Amino acid sequence: MSSEPNLAIQKLEENIGKVLLGKPEVIRLAVVALLAEGHLLIEDAPGLGKTSLAKAIAQSLHCQFTRLQCTPDLLPSDILGSSIFYPNRGEFEFRKGPIFTNIFLADEINRTTPRTQSALLEAMMEQQVSADGQTYALERPFLVLATQNPFEFEGTYPLPENQMDRFMICTEVGYPSRVAEKAVLNSHRQGELVNKLPAVILTSELILLQQQVRTVTIDESIANYMLDLVSATRTHKELSLGVSTRGVLSLYRAVQSLALIEGRNYAIPDDVKRLAIPVLAHRVVCGGVIRESQRRRARQVIQQILDTIAVPP
Repeated sequence: MSSEPNLAIQKLEENIGKVLLGKPEVIRLAVVALLAEGHLLIEDAPGLGKTSLAKAIAQSLHCQFTRLQCTPDLLPSDILGSSIFYPNRGEFEFRKGPIFTNIFLADEINRTTPRTQSALLEAMMEQQVSADGQTYALERPFLVLATQNPFEFEGTYPLPENQMDRFMICTEVGYPSRVAEKAVLNSHRQGELVNKLPAVILTSELILLQQQVRTVTIDESIANYMLDLVSATRTHKELSLGVSTRGVLSLYRAVQSLALIEGRNYAIPDDVKRLAIPVLAHRVVCGGVIRESQRRRARQVIQQILDTIAVPP
C-alpha cells in the first residue's frame, strides 16, 4: 500500500473541515471511528460544533441520516419502533423507528432516561434490533454519533459504564483558535454551511474502506503493547474499573483504521499512543473522584500508563 493517504478519505476529511474549522485531529478521530465501524461520542460545552461535526459527517456520505433530539420523555419505542394494529387486516405490523438508518445522531444523549439510553445497546453492539419476539438487522454502514454536554448536570442522566463501553471513541471539540473562530464568522454570512455540504463518498466506497481496515497488519509486538496498556488499567491504584476486552478490541480496530487513513497497511506504535486516550479513557472509572473531574483524571491516568509502559521497537 502506498504511503500516500487514500484520496477518498482525504476528500472526506477536507469536506468535514469546511464546517469544523481548525480541528483536524477531531475530524481524524471521527473518521477513524467511521472506518473502523465503531461509534463516536462527542463531549463538550454547548456551541462548540458537536452537532455540526456529526451533521457534516452524515452530509458527506451518500447514506441515510436520522437526527434525534434526546429529551426526558423519549421512550425506547421512539427510537426502535413499535407494532401498529391494523383492524382491517386483523394483525400487527412493526413500524421501524429512526434507528433504522445508516448514520444515527443522538443529540444530547444524556438528556434521555437510562431506560431509553439502553435501547441503543443491542443496535450499537450487534447491528440489530429485537422487538416483539422478532429480530431486525440494520443496514451497513451503521454508525451512532452521540453528543453530550459533560458540564451541565441539571436534568441529565449520566451514561452508564456499559453504554460508554459501546462507543469506540470519545472526544472533545474544544474552543477554536482566534483565526479559526474569525473564519467561522465569515463562513456563516450566507447561512449554515453544513446544510450546503455535498456528499463526497458513496455508500459502496465507504463499505469497501471499512473492509480494507481489517486487512491492515498489526505486529505481535504492537498487539502485546496494547494488552500491556489495558492490563495496567486493571491494576492501577487510582482506577476502580479498568478497560474491558471490548475496549482493547476497539483499540485494535481503531489502530488499523488510523494506519489505513495515513496510507499504511501496517500499524506502528505511534498509532497506539495517539489513540489510547480517546479510545480508552472513557472506559475507566477513577475511584474517589467527583463526577465533574472524572473524565479529566481518567485521561491523565491513561497518559501516565503510556509514559510507563515500554514501547516496542
